[in-house]
Amino acid sequence: MEAKLNIILEEAQESLKNISSRAEYETFKARLMGPRGSFTECGKGIGKLPKHERPIIGKHINIIKKELELIFKQTLERIQGIELNQSLGTGIDPTLPSPDISSGTHHILSQVRREICSIFHKVGFTVAEGPEVETEFYCFDALNTPPDHPARDAQDTYYLPQSFKSGNLSRREDERYVLRTHTSTVQVRTLLAENPPLRIISPGRCFRRDTMDATHCANFAQIEGLYVDKNVTVKDLKAILDYFSRALLGEKARTRFRPHFFPYTEPSFEVDFYSAHLEKVGTEWIEVMGCGMIDPSLFEAVEYNPKEWTGYAFGMGLERIAMILYGVDDVRYFYQNDLRFLKQFL
Repeated sequence: MEAKLNIILEEAQESLKNISSRAEYETFKARLMGPRGSFTECGKGIGKLPKHERPIIGKHINIIKKELELIFKQTLERIQGIELNQSLGTGIDPTLPSPDISSGTHHILSQVRREICSIFHKVGFTVAEGPEVETEFYCFDALNTPPDHPARDAQDTYYLPQSFKSGNLSRREDERYVLRTHTSTVQVRTLLAENPPLRIISPGRCFRRDTMDATHCANFAQIEGLYVDKNVTVKDLKAILDYFSRALLGEKARTRFRPHFFPYTEPSFEVDFYSAHLEKVGTEWIEVMGCGMIDPSLFEAVEYNPKEWTGYAFGMGLERIAMILYGVDDVRYFYQNDLRFLKQFL
């Protein structure tokens, strides 16, 4: 049996040197390794050997099998190289870059983010950013979110292990770290670090324990605005959002406010855009964002005098805006990296 295995290996080494086509390669491989191949028959014959010979022959079969697999692999790579050269023809250097590579562009969500930032930049807003890993203070406490609020549940928010430490984020030793659920944390940080008047816009990624479907995603992008000055009123808030809707959707766009509740604004509103002229939207009024006047208690928490300063805040999802602008009906398309979808926005 050992002699027969050695003969099979020698035959493979000699014969594969002269094989240059895939058909010859497959035929020869089947003759040795196929269901009725000579090497396969050797493996089947172990059961007929005396018991004391079986371990020795079995070990030898495994050694020969590994050597055969290596020879077949090297031969196939050589044949593939021959096929590539034949398909390329003569006079072509395959190591050179393809002349057909098209230039890339920004992802559609990045394009929408830049567009929104540009709109607000024209009226004096600056971009502010902050960490995606936050503490409960910045994410909840400073925004008037009570301890028993559902948003603070582990079923809704991603909490990091207690052993996690990241720089100088924590204000208390016992504070837990979370992946931020909104970019309002950037507003809190800005209020603590700077003096009014302020006019900022804060784009960035957020994270919530949402089940993935056509309109929800555990990882999503938000963009929020904050304006603090003297004598700021709801009229100013309505004016800035009217300006934004027209700049984004065209002169026919309008806005309307509906009463709502947010812990850190009072009064608070849901905002609808009227965009019947956009055929891809398919409806006249569509909900876009939340907003409101900053609660005086928030000013007190960051040591602003609420009798001297007032302000407003608003926030929206970038995916939501992109879906409205381009008629996308499923948020998952933005994250699937399907070139057929992404190339539409080059």
